[in-house]
Amino acid sequence: MFATQLDSTFSALADPTRRAILARLSSGEASVTELAEPFKMSQPAISKHLKVLEHAGLISRGRDAQRRPRRLEAGPLADATQWLEKYREHWERNYQQLDALLEVMKLSDSNSRKKKRSVKKKEIASHERQTE
Repeated sequence: MFATQLDSTFSALADPTRRAILARLSSGEASVTELAEPFKMSQPAISKHLKVLEHAGLISRGRDAQRRPRRLEAGPLADATQWLEKYREHWERNYQQLDALLEVMKLSDSNSRKKKRSVKKKEIASHERQTE
């Protein structure tokens, strides 16, 4: 069940128009006409997008007299966020390991430069003694 819901959520989020509709609904409920306003598409086309969002459980339809406002349903988004969080944690661990490796490399490079300077100073001192 969870995988099917997750598939529906990501499928719905794949379209920029539907993401824009969700962004609009995050500030409050709106009618189909209000949701269609910023887009250059017909109301039936917007209605198709709304059906996809409803099917995914991302929005719901209310009833207010003659008006049927849509509202955001955050549950599926929370589930998607939870699923993505596992991968964020994985990448965070990888970045921490990379940071540690880079720190070791910096220290190694710094020690190597110090050794080279020390050797160079000894070579210069040796050369100066030879030329005296």
